[in-house]
This record gives sequence, C-alpha cells and structure tokens, in this order.
Amino acid sequence: MADQKKTLTTSAGAPVDDNQNSLSAGPRGPLLMEDHVLIEKMAVFNRERIPERVVHAKGAGAHGTLTVTGDITEYTKANIFSVLGKQTECFVRFSTVGGESGSADSARDPRGFAVKFYTEEGNWDLVGNNTPIFFLRDPLKFDNFIHSQKRCPQRHVKSPTMMWDYWSLSPESLHQVTILFSDRGTPRSYRHMNGYGSHTFSLINAEGTRVWVKFHLKTEQGIACLSDAEATELAGRDPDFATRDLFEAIDSGDFPRWRVHVQIMPEKDAAGYYVNPFDLTKVWRHSDYPLIEVGILELNRNPQNYFAEVEQAAFSPANVVPGIGFSPDKVLQGRILSYADAQRYRLGVNHTALPINRPQCPVYTYHRDGAMRFDGNAGREPNYEPNSFGGPQEDPSYRQPPLPLEGDADRYEQRTGSDDYVQAGDLYRLMTADQQQQLVDNIVSSMATVPAEIQRRQIDHFTKADADYGRRVAEGLGLGG
Repeated sequence: MADQKKTLTTSAGAPVDDNQNSLSAGPRGPLLMEDHVLIEKMAVFNRERIPERVVHAKGAGAHGTLTVTGDITEYTKANIFSVLGKQTECFVRFSTVGGESGSADSARDPRGFAVKFYTEEGNWDLVGNNTPIFFLRDPLKFDNFIHSQKRCPQRHVKSPTMMWDYWSLSPESLHQVTILFSDRGTPRSYRHMNGYGSHTFSLINAEGTRVWVKFHLKTEQGIACLSDAEATELAGRDPDFATRDLFEAIDSGDFPRWRVHVQIMPEKDAAGYYVNPFDLTKVWRHSDYPLIEVGILELNRNPQNYFAEVEQAAFSPANVVPGIGFSPDKVLQGRILSYADAQRYRLGVNHTALPINRPQCPVYTYHRDGAMRFDGNAGREPNYEPNSFGGPQEDPSYRQPPLPLEGDADRYEQRTGSDDYVQAGDLYRLMTADQQQQLVDNIVSSMATVPAEIQRRQIDHFTKADADYGRRVAEGLGLGG
C-alpha cells in the first residue's frame, strides 16, 4: 500500500471531494445533471472497451412473446397490459456480467436478464438480472466495483484480493455477495433461473395515479444450480453450455417460460417503509407487498444470425412507454444515462434503427445524420422544431404526474440510515443447512488466498449479519477462536 497520499481528481485535474455519493435532491431524491464527477466516470467507463460490451459481454438470446394473464389496469395505462390475453413480441438476452465474450457460461457471476418488448407505443426495455438486488446503491461506485471484478491491471488475471478488498470496504454489497456465493451464484442454465427488474419503477394509470413497482419473472422450468465443482468441470468441458442449452431447447420445441409478477407499493407508503424502497441493495418483503401475476413470457424462436440479433441488441432502462416510469432509485437514474450512452459508443448513434432494436410502431424524431445512417435520414422532412411544415409535435397528454421532492442538493452519505446486515442475515437464516454449507464453502474457497487483514474485515460483515455465518467462514479460513 502506497505511503504517499494522492488526491483523486477528474480527468481535468480538479480534486474530487466525494467519490462515494452522487449529488441528489435530498437523501432519497433523484440525481442532478450538474454532478459532472458522476457523468465523467460513467462516460469514461462506457468507453473502456471496444467493440464488446464492457459488462455482460458473453450472452445468448431468443425471441418470444408476453401473454397477459392478470389485470393490472387499475395501476397502469400501459397498452401492453390493456387486455387479458394480449400478446406482445419480445426479445430476451441473457448474459454473464464480468467475463469477456469467450468466457465460460458457468462462472460464479450474476446473470443479466434483459427483455425488449416491442409494444404499440414504442419499445419497453426491462433490463435486469437474475437477482432482485445488486452490490451497490449509488452509480458513482459502479466503475470501481466492476474494475475490482475484472482483471488485475498488472498481471491481467482475475484477483480474489481485489474483489474481497472492494466488498470488505463496501458493506452495502453483503446482501448480493451472500446470493452470489450461494448455490444460486451458478445457475445450471439460463432457463433455470428467475429474472428481476431489480430496480423500483413506477406505474401510472389513466387517472394519473402513480404507484411504485418491482418486476419478477419466475422460471417455470424450476430453479436448478451447479455446485462449485460442477461449474468448474463444465467450464472446461463445455464453456458454452448455457448458450447451447437455450438454443437447443427452443430448437426442439421445448419453449422456456417465465411467470411475470409485480409487487405494488402505493406512492404514500414509500416514506414510512422500514427500508428505503429505492435502495437497490434491498428487497420488499412479499408479506408486505405480495406478488401479483400479470403474464407469461415464452421464448419460442431462435435467432437466425447471432451478430445481427444478439450482439447488436441494445437495451436501456431509459426505454419506457406511457404508463411505466422511473423512480428516485439512484442506480436506475445512473443507468438511464449510462446504458444508452454505452450503446451509442459501441454500436453508433443510429443503433436504434437496427432491425433488432427498431420499434414496431411509427418513429418520428428530429435526429439526423451520424455514422451508419441507412434508413433514408428522413429525406426532405424538416430537421428542426418548432416548424411550419407538418413535423412531429409534442403531446402533453403523455405527461407524467409531478413527483414531489424535498431536500437540499448535496452529496449525501449513502450508508447513513441504511442497515446493510439485516436482509443479508435474514437470507442466510432462510437457507437450508446444505445451502448454508455450500455458501460457506464457496466463500472460504474464494477467500483462501486473500490477505488476512481483508479476510477479517469481511468476516466482521458476515458476523454482523449472523453470528453463525461469520463464525463458520472464520473457522473455514483458520481464523476461528
């Protein structure tokens, strides 16, 4: 560890006063565009790799349909949910997160679960994971987190020390770490795992009433996972197993299905809930907000060309439709900017006109020119607004209801008032004895080469979540007693 203190700066050399907390309107409020530190970090991070994705580089995808089975029109005016039995075409891309495009499908890693719904009102992208939470609650920390999971800058290999050093200094990651090192950290295939929108979103009905919502996609194939030994063996024998499994299942007519559910929270409940409902490291208890079934997602058609349909598929949480909106979830707010920006860099400014990304409804914008413009560039139509020549105009009827905000603009300490141990401990105690043992064994194996100082720091987090959890990891690492 270096002796000389170095002050963190922006790329222009300006000192950074806070690298842990984004600038927001109040502790729970949305982020501010003036947070140039956040914007620079995300923009630079999005441009670190070319041409594969910075994260979620290894993936597989398929086409399918969403069929509405439950009535939620009291909560949303979104056309996709307007009628029971209504079907909407979609495209789903599954992925691992940290590995490169040639990495093993069986890696211990979260799995991306991104769905593009081609609705009559535009594309809606539900860009989630196979876990209901994540490692952090502030997007300012995202690039540093991913760096800790990628390759060491000197040796160019994955480093357990980097990973556990970061996690041990970021206790908000404990809930997700507990999931990652459980049996669910290595799904058997993309078909045998759940999907989650993870973030809190909003639904808005025809009367303009807003509720908060979380999306859950429950696999009908059943949850199936790999042990650490099975995942390691499969990585050597068939590193593309999940990619192959998805294609072959669909090709044989064994179409995978997920039941789509929502949790609904009245807007007024948010202020008094026992955790911040916009905190991505937390779940809402199902006993408080039960799952409501809304549809069946079925994948029933394979891509004809991987590059054209899977590699060029571009997802962004910014893509919502009338009746579905955002929330003050800070990581969601960061992703709204970051994902679209990453796709503009990776695929070009006109990537939404590619066949796999193009909406199946009319599109009228004043965007013009740019690389790879292949759709006529709107011909002789005006390229400015307002205009006197019949160009597209705004429609105030789609305006969302105002969102009340309070609080001074500041960089609020994101750990203040947040217990990062309760839900992780609850999860540990929900596990069977066998699942607990797998969790402990997986952690001990991963931490075996990590310096003792970092081991002890992380064990302290495990212990605060559950004394037995911490004790068993400590004993496994020879630090008990």
